[in-house]
Amino acid sequence: MRRQLPLLGAGAAVAGVLAAGAFVALRPDGTAPSVVGRFTQNGVTVTLTVKDRSGPHATLEASFAPQHPGYHLYSVDLPPTGIDGVGRPLRVTVRSAVLSAGPPVTAERPVRLPLAGTSLVLPVYPDGPVTADLQVRATGSGTATVLVSYAACSRENCLPPVTDHPVELRVSASGVIS
Repeated sequence: MRRQLPLLGAGAAVAGVLAAGAFVALRPDGTAPSVVGRFTQNGVTVTLTVKDRSGPHATLEASFAPQHPGYHLYSVDLPPTGIDGVGRPLRVTVRSAVLSAGPPVTAERPVRLPLAGTSLVLPVYPDGPVTADLQVRATGSGTATVLVSYAACSRENCLPPVTDHPVELRVSASGVIS
């Protein structure tokens, strides 16, 4: 069951369930980033927060945390279907009542990982968590959908990729995303 909660501007307090297992909590003063979605799938916990709100503009932050040590995520720079079909890029996209101002940006720098037994070299993030920021702008009131994609691997094992996992958000009449 999926419940949608209204996303309100500063001064609002809302708590509830959003998407399977996601907890939503907004501080009354609106100063801290608001967790708007959380899910765990295929060995990675993804937490979505909204920060740096200014009118209809905000930063959507997606944190990807592998559940086990030794796992890495593929770079946002990887082609959509990987290299020769190997790997899937980390992606965060939005649709409906929100537009993005470009692709997601990570502070973590990808490293080049040679794939054993092949001539392939894949851009991956160092083992462990990765955070991607996406600049967004509300286009009106209603529902916005965040689509999250990623794949996690260790040197010995790859987990099935997650493609376009949806997290629905509500955008208030003021256009403020929370």
